[in-house]
Amino acid sequence: MGAAEAPLLAMARHGRELVFVGNGRWTAAHSHALESVVDACLEESRSSTGPTSAARVDLSGVRIIDTVGALLLDRVLRTLEEDGVHSQLVGLDRRFQPLLDEVQRGCHEVPPPRQHRNPLVGSLYVTGRSVMGGYEDAVQFLGFVGAVVIAFLRVLIRPQNFRWTSMVYHLERVGLRAVPIIALITFLIGCIIAQQGIFNFRRFGATTYVVDMVGILTLRELGVLIVSIMVAGRSGSAFTAELGSMKMREEVDALRVMGFDPNEVLVLPRLVALIIAVPLLTFIGNMCALFGGGLVSWLYGSITPTIFMARLQEAIGLNTFEVGMIKAPFMAAIIGLISCMEGMRVGGSAESLGAKTTAAVVKSIFLVIVVDGLFAMFFAAVNL
Repeated sequence: MGAAEAPLLAMARHGRELVFVGNGRWTAAHSHALESVVDACLEESRSSTGPTSAARVDLSGVRIIDTVGALLLDRVLRTLEEDGVHSQLVGLDRRFQPLLDEVQRGCHEVPPPRQHRNPLVGSLYVTGRSVMGGYEDAVQFLGFVGAVVIAFLRVLIRPQNFRWTSMVYHLERVGLRAVPIIALITFLIGCIIAQQGIFNFRRFGATTYVVDMVGILTLRELGVLIVSIMVAGRSGSAFTAELGSMKMREEVDALRVMGFDPNEVLVLPRLVALIIAVPLLTFIGNMCALFGGGLVSWLYGSITPTIFMARLQEAIGLNTFEVGMIKAPFMAAIIGLISCMEGMRVGGSAESLGAKTTAAVVKSIFLVIVVDGLFAMFFAAVNL
């Protein structure tokens, strides 16, 4: 570092006035040396004897100054003002005055005081935002359903445009690869239902009614509900993440530029795969749950497989099985539409992708449960 470039700041006393004289280059490249001389001069000014009424900072010898230099210069001026010394800046090149003004404006800017909102008003605001958000989601969902229906009608007119390879690929992922986990979970659910039923019915000598409970609960409600929740968490989140990632990389926009409809290319194969896979998974899940219930009934309740099957045939009919299977395609359609819609709504950030994936799973599970309740009321009304 040359003597002409080294940042300097010297202090001298002229009666009741302090004079600071700066030289050299006040830049980030010399920040360490500059900070040292500034601190030394300020310490010397505070320890100097005699009354001080004013200070003059002469920077006519400073060749260049950047943000670091402006910050340290502001420190000098602010420290003098805090010590009750009126300071005057002279000799600063006019080119650097806007930089100093900006630094001083940023350092001295006082944030506005926080407004204390009434808790009741805040609660109403949050409630209003939630209601409007739900309304906007419903409108967008209906619009998305309409776009998918139009794409489906175009495929019906021109079946050769349907992506069969993509559909089979997603059918394997959604259906075949999900069989082990679906079978295990539904088997355990059947075991738990049977164990709890035997434990409680045994008090009344009605152990055989466990078979009725396992059969009706599994075939009408729990089988399709458990499978739908698992598919929403496993495949629905995957669909949202895949489409959202494509949206972030502008692959969806590229499809539109090439003249393809993303709903026809990306959404329909996934939706059809779900509508085919979920009923099959529901059937497999029902059988595994009944097997688990029968096994626990045999080991824990002394109900032999022969008695279990005979009682099951008496307790349930074909309509019980049909009720659960009728729900499955509707559950699949809800999961597919919600997951794909949320994937298409992903923005350009990773945070948006995570938020939409979470929203897809939560909304799918919520709507699946709501639709299951509506079906339950409908079947009760028609005595099915």
